[in-house]
Amino acid sequence: MAQKNKQHKSKDNFVKNPNSDDNPQQIENDSPISEEHTDQINETGSILTSHKDSTIHCLTIIGQIEGHYILAQNNKTTKYEHVIPLLVSIEEDERIDGLLILLNTVGGDVEAGLAIAEVISGMKKPTVSIVLGGGHSIGIPLAVAAKKSFIAKSASMTVHPVRTTGLTLGVPQTFEYFRKMQDRITTFVCENSGISKERYNQLVLNTGELVTDIGTILEGEEAVEEGLIDKVGTVSEAIDELYEMIKEHKGSKKKSKSHSKKSVSE
Repeated sequence: MAQKNKQHKSKDNFVKNPNSDDNPQQIENDSPISEEHTDQINETGSILTSHKDSTIHCLTIIGQIEGHYILAQNNKTTKYEHVIPLLVSIEEDERIDGLLILLNTVGGDVEAGLAIAEVISGMKKPTVSIVLGGGHSIGIPLAVAAKKSFIAKSASMTVHPVRTTGLTLGVPQTFEYFRKMQDRITTFVCENSGISKERYNQLVLNTGELVTDIGTILEGEEAVEEGLIDKVGTVSEAIDELYEMIKEHKGSKKKSKSHSKKSVSE
């Protein structure tokens, strides 16, 4: 009898595969991830998730940041013309309380990356970023653009000067163009993190670390020690931080509303 009970319990541990007789709508309702959410991940690399009374939008920035020129089909890319309108809709949608940005990027187009970073830094809603794997080159402004930034212990960030492909003219104006573009990146990074311009430029121009290039590779804890990133942590810790920020943001909004009501009544 005991043996039968054991067999019955072990069968209950298995999830039955759907078959042609099952109701498709019932399967959709029982699934922890709906077909609509799966399509959203495929199309935009993002998903909405809720916890208690808060809703966050999770956005992934992966591969190479694609600019004005379409990259080859075999490249993983993040397209700025998709991400920027999405960020605007997140900022304007009252149902969304905060934004979580997952970064694993090798960098890419400087102006496209800066454009995305500027939109993120200008958002009023709580924003948290976390570097997973890598946040290299123009991925650094994207990481520091959020109000709070995290980096996984195993992740790294490569700080290096801007570079170009294709035709280059050997004239002073070319150098001046590169200098101004590098200054735009440095200014944005330093204004949105705890690192100074002097120190960031030292990391950019370091000649003793990369074999065929100049620059510096910072691993998780090193990025925090340099003041580039706020904390070393996991995705769950980044999410917890975002929910705390949302809670504070909602509290401050309630206070401002009650204060405005008092002012009107007086």
